[in-house]
Amino acid sequence: MKRNYILASMAIILLGLSSCKDSSQQQMAHGPVPFPVQSAEKENITIYNQYAANIEGEQNIEIRAKVDGFVEKIYIDEGSEVKKGQLLFKLSAETLNQQVNAASANIEVAKAQVVSAQVEVDKVTPLVEKNIISSAQLKTAESNLNAAKAQLIAAKATYMNAKENLDYTIIKSPVDGIVGSIPYRIGSLVGRTEAQPLTTVSNISNVYAYFTLNEKQLLQFNRELNGSSIANKIKELPEVELILADGSTYAQKGRIETINGMVNPRTGSISYRAIFPNPSNLLRSGISGKVKFPSTQNQVILVPQKATYELQGKKFVYVVTAENKVEAHEVIVSESVNQDFIVLNGLDAGQTFVVEGLIKLREGMQIKPVTEKHTPEGNAAKLII
Repeated sequence: MKRNYILASMAIILLGLSSCKDSSQQQMAHGPVPFPVQSAEKENITIYNQYAANIEGEQNIEIRAKVDGFVEKIYIDEGSEVKKGQLLFKLSAETLNQQVNAASANIEVAKAQVVSAQVEVDKVTPLVEKNIISSAQLKTAESNLNAAKAQLIAAKATYMNAKENLDYTIIKSPVDGIVGSIPYRIGSLVGRTEAQPLTTVSNISNVYAYFTLNEKQLLQFNRELNGSSIANKIKELPEVELILADGSTYAQKGRIETINGMVNPRTGSISYRAIFPNPSNLLRSGISGKVKFPSTQNQVILVPQKATYELQGKKFVYVVTAENKVEAHEVIVSESVNQDFIVLNGLDAGQTFVVEGLIKLREGMQIKPVTEKHTPEGNAAKLII
């Protein structure tokens, strides 16, 4: 096995030497070989960063029972559209009806007691004024009248509480939206202590896209934006796009509304929220997507990926000298942008480098440069993070 490996390596080396020899002979016989070259230029580009996002409705409201009772009627179905004030559920109300009737009867009793106490005060008052009876009896009658009035107030409060509880058996939607799952059926016992809500109504006329940036991205983000405060920075942000799960781009553009004030110490990330209009109700709560966020980088040098080669983990380009000879220069790159690299160091504006055919080149080889103009499509680039 080792012998085969050595033989294969020797064969590759011989082929390489033969190729170099042929290239050298061709160059000697026909002069310098033409190679496409390009001049390094600084330009402004737009990079589109993509961040995984969770989509939620503008309002996700849990519908819960405020009183205990059995589900008597269900007026909606899962996934149906409802309007604010539309009837959703009705709970059984026999006990609550009895409580309302009893409270109403207690009001009438309290009213009668007030009338009786008032009559007593009216009867005693002239007698006290004529000194026929003592004023203590009048004070007692007035005290009884005040107590009767207090009982009437308490009876009315009890009635209002019972009536309110009865009203809670009629459950209506608080907003326009889409009905979520309904875990209960007719006859199910529900109440205030149930873990699961009766259903959820999601207002999805607008949706929120929640995504996160790490600390490095946050620092870069803050440096690139103008404004003395977070609010001013947010106002300066460009519109963002939403990439759906099927890879398509959502038709409506959104904007970033808020940036969380704290970095999550466990994940080292900070949360952002973007809002998107949803007029056709295409987006639903719980789906996922990617927020496509544009950022501009000014005066950068782009090098086609095919114009670089890698050696021991480093990237190199062949720079053409004034004598049309090639020299290998190491370049430091950052992100990949479409089919290009952003060069941070190692290549200056105005320098010419070979674009294709690097495998045929060797250090110091003289070539015939053929100028090739490289223009990023639309002067824009796309970066996926």
